[in-house]
Amino acid sequence: MIYELILVCSLESWFLAFALHLLQRLQIHYNPPIAILPILIGADHPALRIKTKPIAKVTKKISKLIKDMEETMKVANGVGLASPQVGETVRLCLAPINGKLTALINAQIARSSLETTVEEEGCLSLPNTWVPVRRSTEIVLTYMDESGKKQERRVKDFDARVIQHEVDHLDGILITDRAEKVS
Repeated sequence: MIYELILVCSLESWFLAFALHLLQRLQIHYNPPIAILPILIGADHPALRIKTKPIAKVTKKISKLIKDMEETMKVANGVGLASPQVGETVRLCLAPINGKLTALINAQIARSSLETTVEEEGCLSLPNTWVPVRRSTEIVLTYMDESGKKQERRVKDFDARVIQHEVDHLDGILITDRAEKVS
């Protein structure tokens, strides 16, 4: 019985090693699975109130965090996600620019339009909470992209709203802090 178990384990190890060798010979790269990260919940969660730290350079760890956050956001049906929402203290968020999901590293809002609108916003960290929030309709955003290059973009309307929401997370601010009083 023990010999059968050893033989089966040896065969499984041999097969796995052979499969990985074959993938390498065929120049097929095996990428480890993307993680779905837990999203922190609650306006009183201390990690959601921390001001994030800048990222000096894009490392493999940061690239993996970006991929994991993308997958987490998609599974949660979000339109944006900030690193504090998944328990990280680096200055990183995901938000749309011209409708394309973009990793925003060290994001800063350089300018905001005087024109504003009030719209209902929700948040993955505050389930079932929708509050009216006043935001600028147009912003100028500076950030570092995934390749480490500095970028500046003028962003309007929905995308500008999402970016302002996510940058607020990077500064420890939640939608409940910005909620407009409805008369």
